[in-house]
Amino acid sequence: MLVKQLTVGMMGVCCYIVSCDQTKEAAVIDPGGDEDRILDYCTSHGLRVTHIINTHGHPDHVCGNGRIQQATGAKIVMHAEDVDYFGDPRIRDYFSSLGLPESPPVDIVVHDGDLITVGQEQLQVIHTPGHTPGGICLYSPPHCFTGDTLFVGAVGRTDFPGGSIRQMIDAIKNRLMPLPPETLVWPGHGYGGSQSTLARELRTNPYLEL
Repeated sequence: MLVKQLTVGMMGVCCYIVSCDQTKEAAVIDPGGDEDRILDYCTSHGLRVTHIINTHGHPDHVCGNGRIQQATGAKIVMHAEDVDYFGDPRIRDYFSSLGLPESPPVDIVVHDGDLITVGQEQLQVIHTPGHTPGGICLYSPPHCFTGDTLFVGAVGRTDFPGGSIRQMIDAIKNRLMPLPPETLVWPGHGYGGSQSTLARELRTNPYLEL
């Protein structure tokens, strides 16, 4: 699996373009703005985007879904709990203050343990609630795309509606830390750095001492 990290949008989201070297099929993870940059990279590398995967439904991570889908015809993928949660008009109204475009309807609803196939590569869905009810990480050894669950030296905020610090820490400790220590952590924002490993986070991340 080939991985390209781009920092996009006004919220500095780490967007990932993951692709199969054999088939040139690709998935865009969390297109949070700067859609032309994302599309230009895909075009210049001859990639065919088949999936747009959202690690969670916050506007800064889904605001590019529509433009990318319009340009590529890719399917939008999100966990079932966030599809339901962000479909609530009260929740949409709460987050509309950011002024970011809403996502088109989700095409593929996933659950914990599901596999998303991109060419000859696969991404395993790991449900990690806490930042949002349906937050997910995406695991394809040695890579783990952790969205706003786990950052370098920090974790995602839990003070938005639907957040829970207890759920987040439990998910990190029980769902992520059992993965191999050399697993690469690709976070949803670059606070503290743009890449780490699970072993490093276990040693140095103060939130994992809770």
